[in-house]
Amino acid sequence: MELTMCHSYSVKFLKLSKLLFGLVLIVGMLSTNNASALSLKQAERLAIQSDPSIESFKATSRSFVDESVADDTLPDPKLRLGAVNVPVDTFDLEQEQMTQLKVGIVQSFPRGDVLSIKQKQSQYLSQSAQAMASDAELKILRDVRETYLNLYYEVSAFQIIRETRKLFSGLVKITESNYAAGRVNQQDVVLAGLELSRLDDRSTKIQAREEGYRAMLAQWIGDVAWNSISMEFPQLPALPGKVDLNQVIVQHPLIRSESAKVDASKQMTEMAKQEYKPGWSLLLDYGFRSGNNPDGTERADFATAMVSLDMPLFTGNRQDKTVSANQQKTSAARYAKDDQLRKLKQLYEKNQHLWSRLGERELLYKNSLLTAAKNNSKASLKAYQSGISEFNTLMRAQITELDVRLEDLRVRIDRAAAQARLLYITGDYIEDTNNES
Repeated sequence: MELTMCHSYSVKFLKLSKLLFGLVLIVGMLSTNNASALSLKQAERLAIQSDPSIESFKATSRSFVDESVADDTLPDPKLRLGAVNVPVDTFDLEQEQMTQLKVGIVQSFPRGDVLSIKQKQSQYLSQSAQAMASDAELKILRDVRETYLNLYYEVSAFQIIRETRKLFSGLVKITESNYAAGRVNQQDVVLAGLELSRLDDRSTKIQAREEGYRAMLAQWIGDVAWNSISMEFPQLPALPGKVDLNQVIVQHPLIRSESAKVDASKQMTEMAKQEYKPGWSLLLDYGFRSGNNPDGTERADFATAMVSLDMPLFTGNRQDKTVSANQQKTSAARYAKDDQLRKLKQLYEKNQHLWSRLGERELLYKNSLLTAAKNNSKASLKAYQSGISEFNTLMRAQITELDVRLEDLRVRIDRAAAQARLLYITGDYIEDTNNES
């Protein structure tokens, strides 16, 4: 008897050991899968690292920095070489007193402050391109976040529907069994099969949308977009508590870029005004003469110094019109900046209100609707099992619970997407993303 008991305990211990080993193995597999799953932070880093538009704007900015150095430099001097007053009958350089071999240099000096103005213009254009690089980074983060959130919704919705399908499959079997026993009519069997097929159709639609969002994500991060994703709800940086909207928008990279463009356009106007001032050139020549004077002395060489001026006398059709044209371009740049300010302000206010209302809905689902839908589903199942309610009522309750769960998920995703759009405008989260390890 003791041997039998020992054997029984051994068998139980062996089964328990196998069960524990299986649980450890499953937990280990889940941990490995979760570690290799694509998270939102990883997607953000990959997108920023691989996006060419950011580097394009940065390269443009660096090019304007180099141009600003070149713009503040005088034009290269011109070297003059030639023979002057050479007699064509003999080509003898000593025959005539005025025959010379000349070497000279000409240096042009631009009008007014053109050089410093051009330098400032290039510096402003460099600032504009650098700000556009920052804006491109913010836009990529916003778009990647929205796409990832929608992908997360589709993956999670597919799992929710798959859970519901298991329940519906069980209900179909129960209904078929009851129909065979004559306890329910054929309509209940048909209804159960219909709802199961509709769930399959919803699953197919969700998978199609999931593949679409993965393809969108792949344009930023490549084939990694087709990996499994982390099933933890994506977390975004918190929004700032109090926002001075006017101050925040003015500091936005897009507006800083537009402001720099306005300043660059002003420099074009200033450059056009320099055309009213004379431009001038300095010429220095040295003429070598050969031969001797009648008294036997060597002929002296000649030196020449000249200054030439551009005289802006007829300004009506050129200088005046050029200044006017550049002033209009500056006005256009200001209007473009004001338009961007208006759009950003409207975008912020719209998403701020949306984010707040979705927060109210999120609390409603969390505190009321989810629990009510679940309790209604349980009560309907219990009533159906007791023969109090019909199968149609049970199916409606199950579908309602499914819809409420999906709507709750949709509300949380939409609120996070609105938060991503708000973060694009506040712009204060870019450093957090870049410093992520």
